[in-house]
Amino acid sequence: MTRSITLGPDRTGRTVAIVNGVIAETADPAAPVVACPDGEIRPGAVCAHTHLYSGLAPYGMPPAEPAPANFVEILEKVWWRLDRALDRQALRASARDYIAKALLAGTTSLVDHHESPHFIGGSLQVLADAAEELGVRALFAFGATERNFGRAEAEAGLVECGNVEETPLVRRLVGLHASFTVSDNTICAAGELCATLGTVMHVHVAEALDDVEDARARGYAGPLERLLALDALPPGSILAHGVHLTADEVREANRRGLWLVQNPRSNEGNRVGYPANLRHSDKVALGCDGWNADMAVEETALFRLAAAEGDDGAAGRLEAGRRLIAERFGLAATGLSVGAAGDLAVHEEGKVTLVVVDGRLVVRDGRLVGADAGAIEAEARAEAARLWQRMAAL
Repeated sequence: MTRSITLGPDRTGRTVAIVNGVIAETADPAAPVVACPDGEIRPGAVCAHTHLYSGLAPYGMPPAEPAPANFVEILEKVWWRLDRALDRQALRASARDYIAKALLAGTTSLVDHHESPHFIGGSLQVLADAAEELGVRALFAFGATERNFGRAEAEAGLVECGNVEETPLVRRLVGLHASFTVSDNTICAAGELCATLGTVMHVHVAEALDDVEDARARGYAGPLERLLALDALPPGSILAHGVHLTADEVREANRRGLWLVQNPRSNEGNRVGYPANLRHSDKVALGCDGWNADMAVEETALFRLAAAEGDDGAAGRLEAGRRLIAERFGLAATGLSVGAAGDLAVHEEGKVTLVVVDGRLVVRDGRLVGADAGAIEAEARAEAARLWQRMAAL
């Protein structure tokens, strides 16, 4: 499959050459050329934290009854029930539909955090296969946890983190669900696995006060301090949320080269607060935490909430996500510079008309190139109905 293409000129006169998946100074004369005279070439968007397993939720997921009263009840009554009900077929349908919609919105990279307690072995390869098929760049981790079956569950989750086949589009991470659902032994094992695999951690940190209170009950100042004390956060690790981190904790994370990811719509919907202290780091990317990966919508929510909270540090988080991806894929630059990922989107009159990922044309004329988005959604809807039945039986 070719990984070289030339886009342009666009309406600004810009032409971008991609050679072997990377933006190049000189075009490959044998590469296809796709003009876009009415559009504008922009870097693809990055969603720096999401959950592909939640992709079926928009298709009629029944509300929890009675309604959850707090964050932990939201997890227990909704998301932890959904992930326990997942099987291979439902996960595949969820991932394909989520990825298809992300690409059609101009999102070219996804940093996924996965959990499916009754389908652990092979689950990440299902996700990776969907990414390869449709053509999105992705980082994958299984969020190891002890919340259902104890240490054996966590150990299986960590093993699965190492089972992902890395390709030009896919990289593996080590995952923990969150500090409050694992023991010190599991955290230590996860840190050791990071060193073995030569990768970094992806974990929820201080999303709600429950995580902070649990760490303090275990004798630590907070979940960040716990993970650091147990040597589980190598530089470059990805900490989702950080809503209840102090300013000093955020500065310490930044000093250690750790990424933080803000998820505005999710935090607002779960009523966990606004992470105002993230402004003390220059390594804060933007995620959606399982909501749809239209990052223009997520950024609009970010700016709305930041204005309401008086946060003047929210700009630049989409670009930070590109820096995160460049770091994990060993790329020399970001954006449209030479050496950046060949991940581009053409925008025309407010719509995404064309998308290239790693030099591969994956969306053209607003439609997927290698698959039928309508058929993918139809399969997702059918699997969703089956999933809701299994959830009801739990």
